[in-house]
Amino acid sequence: MTLVLVLALVFVATVAFVAGVVELTSVSTRRRTILSGVADEPVPTWQGRVAQWDRVFARTKAGAWTQRQLLLAGEERRSPVLVVAVAAGVGVVLAWILAAGLAPVFALAGLAGGVVAVRVWLARARDRRNEQFIAQMPELARVLSNATSAGLSIASAVAVAAEELQAPAGVELQRVASRLRFGGSLETAMRELEGRLPSREVSVLVSTLLVSARSGGSLVTALRDIADTLDDRKETRREVKTTLAQATVTGYAVIGMGVAILFLLNTIQPGTVQAMTESWAGRTALVVAGGLFFAGFVAIRRMTRFDG
Repeated sequence: MTLVLVLALVFVATVAFVAGVVELTSVSTRRRTILSGVADEPVPTWQGRVAQWDRVFARTKAGAWTQRQLLLAGEERRSPVLVVAVAAGVGVVLAWILAAGLAPVFALAGLAGGVVAVRVWLARARDRRNEQFIAQMPELARVLSNATSAGLSIASAVAVAAEELQAPAGVELQRVASRLRFGGSLETAMRELEGRLPSREVSVLVSTLLVSARSGGSLVTALRDIADTLDDRKETRREVKTTLAQATVTGYAVIGMGVAILFLLNTIQPGTVQAMTESWAGRTALVVAGGLFFAGFVAIRRMTRFDG
């Protein structure tokens, strides 16, 4: 109960701190406006304040990492500060639920769960975006093939594909075209694309374009062959993922069952989990059980992982 009260006080103090920062930022903005001689003082908007916090946060190591992960996940329009704030809020809520439903010591797992939840969300968004790009690659290869067969250079073909394809392929190719337009080399732009979308399919396409740009060759034939191969691989990936779907869901269910059993024990006999945390035998049983559940989850994830 004491830990729950401490968590509530920490949450209230965090809200008060954020409100104080907002007020200080507003006062500082008004002061700069007055000193600059502006007659009509603009009212600072919430979006402007968040954008200012994002710029400050992006200068830190954690802010730069968060911004990079949002870019890779295709969520670059989201505010890194708000994402971190949501992670902190989720962590506090989970900590309160676990502390009130199980035992105060589980509040630490809840706080860590907020960070893990946001990282999982970013990882799933990044994987989903990669899969969407790979699904568009046969069409992308055909557009590049048609453009190059019409006599356009690789850079011009990329610009044409950026206009014709939808997101995420169109957005990524637009970045490549912008990089080339501002003086970047084709190799640098394509390697950056490969870094944002790590997959075997993208690596094959990038290598084909770079080899053709360096030494020439039948790029049109190579791109058409790649398009046909990617169509076959797309069907294979869909079949394999459908086959492994049940095992993947089982991996998540294993962790859920472990936590649900603890809540069930505490519901049938209140204070059971608290009593377990107060003895060495109980703590050992909890640690061993948690380790086994986690090991089983990791083993299922490894066995059902498909990189092809």
